[in-house]
Amino acid sequence: MAAVSLFGYFFNTSKNEVTGETQHVNMSAAQEIALGVQAAPEMAAQYGGESPDARATAAVQAVGQKIISSTKAGQTPYRFQFHLLADDQTINAFALPGGQVFITQGLLKNLTSEGQLAGVLAHEIGHVVGRHSAAQVAKSNLTQGLAGAATIASYDPNSPNSPNSPNSPGSSVAKAAVAAAIAKVIGLRFGRNDELEADKLAVDFTPKAGYDPRAMIQVMKMLEQQGGRSSTPEFLSTHPNPGNRIGELEKEIAAEYPQGVPAGLKQ
Repeated sequence: MAAVSLFGYFFNTSKNEVTGETQHVNMSAAQEIALGVQAAPEMAAQYGGESPDARATAAVQAVGQKIISSTKAGQTPYRFQFHLLADDQTINAFALPGGQVFITQGLLKNLTSEGQLAGVLAHEIGHVVGRHSAAQVAKSNLTQGLAGAATIASYDPNSPNSPNSPNSPGSSVAKAAVAAAIAKVIGLRFGRNDELEADKLAVDFTPKAGYDPRAMIQVMKMLEQQGGRSSTPEFLSTHPNPGNRIGELEKEIAAEYPQGVPAGLKQ
């Protein structure tokens, strides 16, 4: 079992076309999409389901799609969908593998500009194109031996399978594996390097979509203020603070724009 786990981890590698990194992953993009779609209802239910505010939902979707259409994220195979969740007390945003991106009403109401919303969504898009969930699941499979991981890795959602096939989405084996993978994805917490990379991608994506990358710094300041007033916002627990995050963002922006951020970008 140890040999199979080690082999499966170290020999399942692929180059990320957006970041240029070689990653250990045991899912294809199609499998990431399938997993994210199946996990989305359960994640949404934890935050009161989809928001009934059609206007706010449309605004979130418009900003998200603008980032996708303007950046390398739109050149990936992922199918991005943007969801506004009804929970107006919890401050959070997150993404599932394959392109399911969520923001709570509680975070949205604390944002003061379209640029800040773009920064949050670009950060979550960064997690998707960075394949952070897939990489974390692969690492978890190595260390914990997730039951049924082999079935998930071999499952092709586009291939016709008989109902009795062990790879069939309708079989009990596949269902158990998918359920286990969904539980794993829902419980994931990104690490320091994932957060820094998502921030770096947000700095790259937001200006291309017409937004000022410094708006994400304003978001981080707001989150710190909220944390000082009461309990720590859930965003900071699901997205661990990699040291001085504001300082890291400032350094990244300065490196990207040594002559200063271009004028005319939306704050």
